[in-house]
Amino acid sequence: MGRLKFCVEADPETTAKAMACELHISRKHAYEICNAIRGMKFSDAKRYLEEVIEMKRPVPFRKHKRKVGHRRGLEKWYAGRYPVKAARAILRLLEDAAANAAYKGLEPEEMRIWHIATKKGRTIRGFMPRAFGRATPKNTETVTVEVILRGEGGH
Repeated sequence: MGRLKFCVEADPETTAKAMACELHISRKHAYEICNAIRGMKFSDAKRYLEEVIEMKRPVPFRKHKRKVGHRRGLEKWYAGRYPVKAARAILRLLEDAAANAAYKGLEPEEMRIWHIATKKGRTIRGFMPRAFGRATPKNTETVTVEVILRGEGGH
């Protein structure tokens, strides 16, 4: 597999980046979580994801919303879920980006999520044996998530 690059270019003096490749989480859940936390401060996004993991606060599902139940506590939207596994993986990625910011001498608690995106990872092929010598594909989808934190003063 070739080297993955970030979707956008960022100033290395005022930003901190992190990328998680081939996570075994749902692409749809990752997409909705990224849309929910984009633009938040790091501390607010961390608190939000911890509440999602504790199943106290739902993530609004805006694109992948068919047959998704309504949830109490959503502002301006109705459909939502608690994607715990994906929230754990993205929270870990955010903490990695914050550690990169601290290593550079930036203040991670005051930084905002400037860019966060998901990409399709590779598909891990598998099969499930069936009766009469047949088999059904049972593939595992993977996701790559990238995040860039930027300080308040950066452009």
